[in-house]
Amino acid sequence: MRSGVIAQKVGMTRVFSDAGEHVPVTVLRLANCQVVGHRTKDKNGYVALQLGAGTRRTNNLGKAMRGHFAVAKVEPKRKVAEFRVEEKELIPVGAEITADHFVVGQFVDVTGTSIGKGFAGGMKRWNFGGLRASHGVSISHRSIGSTGGRQDPGKTFKNKKMPGHMGVERVTTLNLKVVQTDVERGLILVEGAVPGAKGGWITVRDAVKKSLPKDAPKPGKFRLPDAAAEEPTAAAPKAEQEGA
Repeated sequence: MRSGVIAQKVGMTRVFSDAGEHVPVTVLRLANCQVVGHRTKDKNGYVALQLGAGTRRTNNLGKAMRGHFAVAKVEPKRKVAEFRVEEKELIPVGAEITADHFVVGQFVDVTGTSIGKGFAGGMKRWNFGGLRASHGVSISHRSIGSTGGRQDPGKTFKNKKMPGHMGVERVTTLNLKVVQTDVERGLILVEGAVPGAKGGWITVRDAVKKSLPKDAPKPGKFRLPDAAAEEPTAAAPKAEQEGA
């Protein structure tokens, strides 16, 4: 099990295949995605990588988080997330994961926060059919109708689908295909739509229902901070590190 990455949704566009067919894609940008910590079996009871992405002003952070980033020797991050991995798949703290962590053609699972729609009725929120257009129904054609029984059970059950706040939920889209990667600009293009608004933070990981390609780098494709300082170009081959 490899680590995933934290990316930022840029928007949608399209690319053309060799056959001339256009493929709708979502552009995801790796905003300086670095390893900021390890979770170990001895200390935490599980093994995971803690990644951070984006930038944040130091005076907007609490003292604990400032110290956490200082220990890792990385700049303060706007978004932090953990990815469960096997112990042999750990990546060094401070390493920056590059876009070629995923190979073209592989499938990934993408998680984001859906766009908020405000207060929505039952037809929009749950795809209810609504009431009849005639036969005595007036004004309330889009209402949900009865929400419970009579004397038995004499109440409305919990979790009943009803009008309410729609969106702003954690949504995972499975099995999106990686169409293209751009290491120099830190871009990952995946086929299809990704949950969330433009500029929203997205987590991308290997698909759990698809097999990992044999040419996928393990534990991942990353760039060490010392190498990055020597070679500022993100696409420099000698600055990239690939674990065994």
